[in-house]
Amino acid sequence: MPVNITSVKTSSNGVWQGDNPLDFAFPLLIVQTIIVLVLSRSLTFLFKPLRQPKVIAEIVGGILLGPSALGRSESYLHRIFPKWSMPTLESVASIGLLFFLFLVGLELDLNSIRRSGRNAFTIAAVGISAPFIGGIGVAVVLRKTVEGADKVGFGQFVVFMGVALSITAFPVLARILAELKLLTTRVGETAMAAAAFNDLAAWVLLALAIALAGSGADGDGKSPLVSVWVLLSGAAFVAFMMVVIRPVMTRVARRCSPENDVVDEAYICLTLAGVMVSGFITDMIGIHSIFGAFVFGLTIPKGGNFAEKLMERIEDFVLGLLLPLYFASSGLKTDVTKISGGKAWGLLVLVISTACAGKILGTFVVAVMCRIPVRESLTLGVLMNTKGLVELIVLNIGKEKKVLNDEIFAILVLMALVTTFMTTPIVMAIYKPARGIISKTCRKLGDLSTHSMDQKEAAQLRVMACIHGPSNIPSIIGLIESTCGTSNSLLKLFIMHLVELTERSSSIMMVQRVRRNGFPFFNRFNRGEWYNRLAGAFQAYSQLGRVQVRSTTAISSLSTIHEDVCHVAEEKRVTMIVLVFHKQWRVEADEDHDKGHEVVENVGHEWRGVNQRILKDAPCSVAVLVDRGFGSKTLGPNATEAQRIGIVFFGGPDDREALELGKKMTDHPTVEVTVVRFVERDGEADNIVLRQSPHRSTDDSYSFSTAKMNRQKEKESDENAIEEFQSVREGKVKYIEKVCGNIVEEVLAIGESGDYDLIIVGKGRFPSTMVAELAERHAEYAELGPVGDILASSTGHKMRSSVLVIQQHDVALMDEAPMYKVKVHDENIVDNSSSKGEISIAIDNDV
Repeated sequence: MPVNITSVKTSSNGVWQGDNPLDFAFPLLIVQTIIVLVLSRSLTFLFKPLRQPKVIAEIVGGILLGPSALGRSESYLHRIFPKWSMPTLESVASIGLLFFLFLVGLELDLNSIRRSGRNAFTIAAVGISAPFIGGIGVAVVLRKTVEGADKVGFGQFVVFMGVALSITAFPVLARILAELKLLTTRVGETAMAAAAFNDLAAWVLLALAIALAGSGADGDGKSPLVSVWVLLSGAAFVAFMMVVIRPVMTRVARRCSPENDVVDEAYICLTLAGVMVSGFITDMIGIHSIFGAFVFGLTIPKGGNFAEKLMERIEDFVLGLLLPLYFASSGLKTDVTKISGGKAWGLLVLVISTACAGKILGTFVVAVMCRIPVRESLTLGVLMNTKGLVELIVLNIGKEKKVLNDEIFAILVLMALVTTFMTTPIVMAIYKPARGIISKTCRKLGDLSTHSMDQKEAAQLRVMACIHGPSNIPSIIGLIESTCGTSNSLLKLFIMHLVELTERSSSIMMVQRVRRNGFPFFNRFNRGEWYNRLAGAFQAYSQLGRVQVRSTTAISSLSTIHEDVCHVAEEKRVTMIVLVFHKQWRVEADEDHDKGHEVVENVGHEWRGVNQRILKDAPCSVAVLVDRGFGSKTLGPNATEAQRIGIVFFGGPDDREALELGKKMTDHPTVEVTVVRFVERDGEADNIVLRQSPHRSTDDSYSFSTAKMNRQKEKESDENAIEEFQSVREGKVKYIEKVCGNIVEEVLAIGESGDYDLIIVGKGRFPSTMVAELAERHAEYAELGPVGDILASSTGHKMRSSVLVIQQHDVALMDEAPMYKVKVHDENIVDNSSSKGEISIAIDNDV
C-alpha cells in the first residue's frame, strides 16, 4: 500500500493498539539496522579467512540487500526498505559518513606527506593521471554504448569517470597494509604517502566534478560562473580552515596533552559540533558536506592525546553501526541485473581492465624509473589499485547528481569490488619481504649452565612475557621476582603487549607507532595511556636493580601475531617465553559470605589459538601461566609470608626444564620450593606403545612427540637431574616421592589442597609410562599437556593454585601428533615399535 511521506510518523502506539511498527519511521529504522549489521558481520566472518578488508563484506552485504538479490522480492523490498523510509535511512547513514570522513582526515598526516619525498609524489602523480586519462577513453565509449549516458554534460561525465577510475582508498589501503605487516616497511610507507597524495588530488577533482555537475543532468545549461563561484568558495573554505582553525585546534590539542592528564569534555563536544558545522558550510557552498568534515579532520594535530580521545569517542559507533547503513543504502541503488547481455558485461571487463592497467602499469613504470626494485614496484602498483569506500562515495555522489545512470553505477560498483578484492591475494603472492630473522638456535634454560655460551650471556636470563592487559601485571611480576633471586642474578625482561588488529583508525595509528620494518620494536619514548601504566609498573619494579625491563606492543591480526612473538624472541635471544593463559581466575569478596567467589576473566577463545601457534613455532622454551591470583603476595626482605612453589615431576625433557626453573627460584630467600616426584610401583609397570591417531582432533586430544628417543638414557637423565637438583639445593628444597596410583586424583588433590601458590609442571611431550596412561583422556586444554590440563581444569574442581606449564625447546621434539595407547607384554613388539609415528614407553635395558 503506498504511503504518503508527509503522513509518516516517527513512532507507533504499539501492536496492542493496532499499529504495525514497520509502518513507522523509527521502529523500521531499527529493524533495517539490525538486518544490515547481522548480514555485514556474517559476511565479515566468512571473508576473514581470505584476509579481505571489512569493506568488501559491507559492499557485498549492501548489494545482497538491494534489487540485485533479496530486493528481487517485491514484498520484502516494500516491507523492509520501502521508498518512504529511504530519506530517514540515508540521513542517518550520511551522519556516519560525515564522521567517517572526519576520521579519514584525522588519520591523514600532512606533515608525513611533506616528508615522504619526491618518489612518493611522482608515483602518486602518475598513478592518478594514467587511469584518469584511461577514464576519459572509457567515458567516450560508455556515452556511445550505454543508453541515456549521453544526456549528461560531457565535461562532468568525464571528470566523474576519471575520478572513479583513478582514486585510491587511503583508509582501506592502510588496513590492508597493516593486515599484511607491510605498513611500516619501505613498500608500505611509499604506498601510504602516494595514497595520501592521491587522496588529496582526488578530493580536489571530486569538488571540481560536483561543481560542474550542479543539481542535475542538464548541468551544462547553467551559467559557468556558478561552477567558478563554487570552486572559489571551496578554496576559500580550505584556506580559512588551514590558516585560522588549524592553529586553534593545535592550541586545543596542547591543552589536552598527556601532561595535563585529562581531556576536557567541552573540547570534545565542540570538536564534534565543528564537524557538523564544517559539513553544513561546504554543503551550503555547493560541494558535498563530507568535504568539510574531511578538511576539518586535517586541521587537528596527529598522534597526540586529543586525537586518540576523539577516535575513541567516534570510531566504534560510526564504523560499527552507522557506516554499514551507508553501504546498505548504496546497495539498494545497485542493480546488477541492469548489466545484461554480452555488450554490458564486455563494458564491465573494459572498465576493470582500464582501471587496473592505468593504476598498476602506470605506478609500476614510474616506480622502476625511481630505481625501486621490480617486485616492490609491481607490489606498489597493485596496492595503489585499492578502491573501497571512498570509491563508493564518489559513485553515490555521481548517482545523486544524476551524472551516472543505473547501469553505469552498477558497473563501477562491481569494478570497485573486484579491484579491492584482488589486492590482498596478489600482494601475498608476489611480495614476501625478507624479515631479517636470525638463524634458529636451540635455547632453553639448561643452556645457561653449559660452557658453550659466552660467560656474560650465560649469566643473564632473558625472558619475554606476552600479556593482554594490566590485569596480568601482578602475576608476571610475581613470577619474575620468584625467578630472579639474588643481586648476583641478572635477568632481562621483555614485555610484549599483544593487541588484536582491528578496522579502527586508532588501531592503524598504533601500528605506525609501535612497528618498524613490519615488526614490533622496543622504543623507550613510546607514549600512551596504556603504555604508561604498563611501563610505569614494570619500570618501578626494575628499580630494584636485578631486572632490566624493555616494553613493546605487538599489534596484528590474531592469525599472524605469533610471528611477531617468535621474531622478537629470536632477535633478542630470549631463553623463555611466558604466555598468559586465555582464562584467568580471581577471587572477589562476597558481600554476604566471608569466603568470596571465583570470577573467570576470558580474553577470548581465539587467544588460545595464538598460544598454540607460539608453542608450536617458538625458537626457545615456552611457559604458559594459568593465573589464580599468583603475584598477590609481596616478595622481598620484609615479606611476612613465603611464596610456596611446587614442582610436579614425572620425567622427560619438559619436566627437567621445570626443574631448571626451580633451581633459579631456590635462590630467592622468601621462596619455598617443593619437588613432588611420582614413581611407579615396583614390578607393576605395563609396557605401553603410543601410536599416531590421524582421526583424532588436536583440540581435545593430547599431542606427543613422534621423535625416536632412547628410553634408558631418558631415565638416566631424569635421575641425574633429580640428584643434581638435590645436591645443589640441599637444605633449601623439600623433596617428596609419591608412588603412582590414580594420577588424575592425586594431581587434582595437589591442586585443590592450596599447599602451593604456584605449581610448575612439564608439558610431557615425551611422556613417562605414568603420563602415557592419560593419552586417551578427553582434554579440555590439550595444549597444556595431560598433567597441566588436569591442574587447569575448570570442570567440577576447586583449584586453588596457579599453574605454570613448561615446554622445553628441542628440535627433536618439534613434530607432535595425537596418540592412542596400546598395552603389550611381548618385548619383541616393544622393540619393534620404534617406527615413525610410534613411541615405545617401556624401557629396554638392551638398548
